[in-house]
Amino acid sequence: MGSTAAVAESLVEEDVEVLQIRHVPQPYRGNVPPEALPQAVVEVEGADLGVMGITDLQNALSQVSGVVPMQNLGGLWDAFAIRGFSGDENLPSAYLINGFSAGRGFSGTRDTASVEYIEVLKGPGAALYGRGEPGGTVNIVTKKPQWAPEGMLQMGAGRFDDYRYEGDFTTGLTDSLAFRINGSYIDSGSFRDWVDTEALALSPSLHWHVSEATSLLYEGEFNQQRRPVDRGIIVLEGQAPLAQERYLGEPGDGNNEVDASGHQLTLFHELNENWRLSAGLGLRESSLVGFSSDAELAESRQLIFIDGETLSRQHRNRDYSTEDRSARFELSGEMDWFGVRHNLLSGADAYDFTYHNVMNRWRPNAGDDSYSINVFEPVYGQIAPELSPLTNRTERHQAFGFYLQDMVELSEQWQILLGARFDHLKQRIEDHLVDDTQQLELSQLSPRAGLVYQPIDGLSLYASYSEGFNPNSNIDRHGQGFEPEQSKAGELGLKWQGAAITGSLALFQANKTNVLTADPLDPNFMAAIGKARSQGVELDLSAQLGLNTQLDLSYAYIDAHTRNTVTDADWGVEIPAGAPLLNIAKHSGFINLRHSAHWKGRPLDLGGTYHYVGERLGETVDPDFWLPAYQRVDLFASVELSQSLLLRARIENLFDTEYLVSSYARLWVQPGEPRNAQLTVQYRF
Repeated sequence: MGSTAAVAESLVEEDVEVLQIRHVPQPYRGNVPPEALPQAVVEVEGADLGVMGITDLQNALSQVSGVVPMQNLGGLWDAFAIRGFSGDENLPSAYLINGFSAGRGFSGTRDTASVEYIEVLKGPGAALYGRGEPGGTVNIVTKKPQWAPEGMLQMGAGRFDDYRYEGDFTTGLTDSLAFRINGSYIDSGSFRDWVDTEALALSPSLHWHVSEATSLLYEGEFNQQRRPVDRGIIVLEGQAPLAQERYLGEPGDGNNEVDASGHQLTLFHELNENWRLSAGLGLRESSLVGFSSDAELAESRQLIFIDGETLSRQHRNRDYSTEDRSARFELSGEMDWFGVRHNLLSGADAYDFTYHNVMNRWRPNAGDDSYSINVFEPVYGQIAPELSPLTNRTERHQAFGFYLQDMVELSEQWQILLGARFDHLKQRIEDHLVDDTQQLELSQLSPRAGLVYQPIDGLSLYASYSEGFNPNSNIDRHGQGFEPEQSKAGELGLKWQGAAITGSLALFQANKTNVLTADPLDPNFMAAIGKARSQGVELDLSAQLGLNTQLDLSYAYIDAHTRNTVTDADWGVEIPAGAPLLNIAKHSGFINLRHSAHWKGRPLDLGGTYHYVGERLGETVDPDFWLPAYQRVDLFASVELSQSLLLRARIENLFDTEYLVSSYARLWVQPGEPRNAQLTVQYRF
């Protein structure tokens, strides 16, 4: 699939020429396709995810080199690192939906029912998108309305009382208006005791062909999720990990509730055959509310480090909500100037983001066993202690930016990319507990440059350099806001595309400064003095082994570490320069093999995926606690029983490997799911 998603399909032959413009170009892209950019770009097709039986964003991103899972608030949001960098570990990971920011709020874990494809643009994206991590940018492109009517209903069931329902329908309402709605409903247990999930996701959309040159696209989404916070298991020094199914929270806390809605309205207009403009408005609202009982992490307050069986717990109540309003305007096209072709992209955008953070907490004193639990023989049903206010804060970001980029075709072999973005940000933090307000105003220029050389058809070599930033939250010991994180990154690579093999190889290095860490003069506050570096190699290959067999191979080597000695903001202990970053494996990769055939005359797809993840640091303050390396094999198959009926099967973790996915501390470790078989029936109409 290319960088744009086909949207309109003619119902009558004579309409084909009129409907040629009914496509949806991605913003911040102009007329330069991803494969021509001087950076590594990976696309994951929604159709391929369907064949493999993958239904969530976190597993979808496991098909991308250099992307690893991170601490995710007990399963309540998606969290990942790209090339070693993950952003604020107390918030969901940032990503885009059709070019609009969708990771600034609390939308829960994302289902793939609405996904057309996912693109991961490696390296800093701030020169175009504004804020962002230097590892890369994830943009999810959703399914668009089609004029040709088609629909699908499917039902899946798996081990651990896992049930999922999905539907999709699109049609042309008139010759100029098309409609689509898709979504999913999940009613699922899990291999973890007391951990059940209920989730509903709906995504309606409308595409209006206003004229031959103009179209208007509305895309909405509505998400509801109900799930308890699950911090996982504990792993004590010298002992085997706890039983994978053991739940250490309190069932009486009930579910945490996530409610989110999003609306995107985009206007596309073709000025002429060379120039086009687009404008968009976005509105997102989200909330996360609920209680949790979490293992106390402070060693001085934790009984498990004394007797090896009594786990001291905190009790928390969260009430988070966000409102995110955004707008953008973009002009792109191509022109010849002094005999050289210029692919120009210019635009402006703005957003107004408000985050309400209310948390109440009780935590035990040293030796207090009043809200503890025995990890080997847990007894649930304890009455939670009375909570005290911990945070009651409103944070508001107001920003606008301008960007300009030019991809210059110097010759048939040489192209140069130059770009820059200017951002202005106002940050206001109101602390309602102490009746204090702090404000910060800053401006940022983010440049970008790249060079592409194509010695022969199908082969290109590139080099790029870019700078970026990401605003920091919270305040320092003087009551002032922080300067944003700054990043600088360079990349060298090559891409090739042939009849049988396509792929890319990238060498990269990214540096980050102004990372928040504990203030050395007062560890009760933070200071923006941390530095980190990530460097490594990524390889992505796709090969056709004959007409019906495809092999995909990805490998990443990532060395991500601190660059200066700092004090950890959460633990108050010194972290030396050169310490590895949490959850980042030096070696990881996968091999995916897929074969198409026929069974009794009907199309059959089958294949498997082998995953390898190397050892990773499991706790920032304990350099001796590492999550062991693991290997996992998944199998998948699908067969068309008729033109309208499809049967799919998936086996995750075929060899029932016991492994640990990610960790924040020894007492918050997420175990991997044991062998799970899933069967899905799909009806198409």
